[in-house]
Amino acid sequence: MAVNVKTQDFEEQVAKASGPVLVDFWASWCGPCRMLAPVIDQLAAEQTDVKVCKVNIDEEPGLAQRFGVMSIPTVVLFENGQEKNRSVGLVPKEKLLALLGR
Repeated sequence: MAVNVKTQDFEEQVAKASGPVLVDFWASWCGPCRMLAPVIDQLAAEQTDVKVCKVNIDEEPGLAQRFGVMSIPTVVLFENGQEKNRSVGLVPKEKLLALLGR
C-alpha cells in the first residue's frame, strides 16, 4: 500500500529513505489521477524493494511547488533524496516500471 506523505514527514519518508522511492503527486478531483491510483497500489504491492508514496497536492501545495509539479498526475522517482526520473500524465504500468529501470 502506498504511504500518504505530508510536508512534515517528507524528509523522513522520502529524502532519508534507503533505496528508491516512487512518489505520486495527485488530487482527488483529478480523473487521470484516480485512474492511475490502482496502478500505483499495484506497484506498491509488487515492487517490494521500492517505497511507494502519494502526495495530495491540494493538501500539500508546498511540496508540489518545491518539485515543480505543474500538472498531475506526476510520478517522481527519488534515490538517496534526489530526483532520478519523472513521468507526467496518465501512463500505463509498463511506463512506470521503465521509470524504475525494470
